[in-house]
Amino acid sequence: MEPQRKTLVLNKKDNVAVALTDLEAGHSPGKGVLCRDFIPAGHKVALLDIPENAPIRKYGQIIGFAKTNIRRGDHVHGHNVAMTAYPKDYAMATESTPTDLLPETRQGAFQGIVRQDGRIATRNYIGVLTTVNCSASVARFIADEAAKNLLFHYPHCDGIVALGHGTGCCLIPGGEGYSLLQRALAGYARHPNFAGVVLVGLGCEVNRLDCLLDEMNLRDLPYIYPVEIQKAGGTKKAVQQGVEATEEILKRLEMRDREPVSIANLVLGLECGGSDAYSGISANPALGAAADLVVKNGGTVILSETPEIYGAEHLLTRRAATREVGEKLLERIRWWEKYTRENGGEINNNPSPGNKEGGITNIWEKSLGAAAKPISGKSPWGRRPKAGKRISRRSMAMPNRFKRKVLSSWTPRVTMWCP
Repeated sequence: MEPQRKTLVLNKKDNVAVALTDLEAGHSPGKGVLCRDFIPAGHKVALLDIPENAPIRKYGQIIGFAKTNIRRGDHVHGHNVAMTAYPKDYAMATESTPTDLLPETRQGAFQGIVRQDGRIATRNYIGVLTTVNCSASVARFIADEAAKNLLFHYPHCDGIVALGHGTGCCLIPGGEGYSLLQRALAGYARHPNFAGVVLVGLGCEVNRLDCLLDEMNLRDLPYIYPVEIQKAGGTKKAVQQGVEATEEILKRLEMRDREPVSIANLVLGLECGGSDAYSGISANPALGAAADLVVKNGGTVILSETPEIYGAEHLLTRRAATREVGEKLLERIRWWEKYTRENGGEINNNPSPGNKEGGITNIWEKSLGAAAKPISGKSPWGRRPKAGKRISRRSMAMPNRFKRKVLSSWTPRVTMWCP
């Protein structure tokens, strides 16, 4: 039987290997390397002597530079890896290829829910949204009360979801925070997986119900039911109104059955969570392949979190549909550099203690793993819309929000979402 592999080298250019199991000091994982330190699973061991200031490579890319001389067999992590700016070749749109789109007759289908207004859903939820943090408790009470007393009568409903947030008041009307909140709430309100929405406001906040309904063109949507706590006469009466509105939505959605609809109506969102050193070599490449399948069938894929492609942006710009799209991504990267600098931080604050314990040293390494989602696929990048803006064209995109990005053409592509 072939002995179990102890390390993994991801690219022939790499000068580090990933430990696939805990490696004790003095142990040889192969390739003539003798571990000089204990190397936890997921962490990196030096395959060669790496001089001070020399680049450290993983995925065939630079993940940092040696703070000091690193010897073959050393543990390579934050204690001996520095992030130093270096020139990148962005090669705008040089690796963009036309989408290999299947003919409509061969495109796949799924059992979807077609709303009366034409929206296509994969789930049948009711949303209880809040204009301000002050109405979050009432929203939760409405959802809990309706779920307890109504849901068992309506088996077609997948659940009642209360979504609160920490803002909505003491904002500058028309300012960035105000506009971002309104776009996000309007996006949730129009989400096809919500058969209906109860929108709960307090009555004296800056982001008032009337303002949100008018400014986001939500007032005429028949599936939105506004509830204002102060106008209702307090918490108890507002909860009662909200539960009654929820029952009206439940009666209506019971009439909607699933039917076959084209995958071209599907929007797939990709998001990192709980990353470790194995994410970029396992789940993320698998998602890249899945994204290609969705795009080939005419659907849309969204990669979110602009700060988590920092250090891999030069790989994504190559796949941009046009030079303009690539430049927009770089503009967003520069925005994040400026934003973190002005607020006394840095983008490298991103990797969490858990990420680092799992073997991720810095944001460059984390981003190269996160970028394995699109990089492992073949679809070109499309547009980059504003945060909270609805994506209207099919593509692979990267949206634009406070921690998110879309890289466009009229054919299906991958979209990126940024701030």
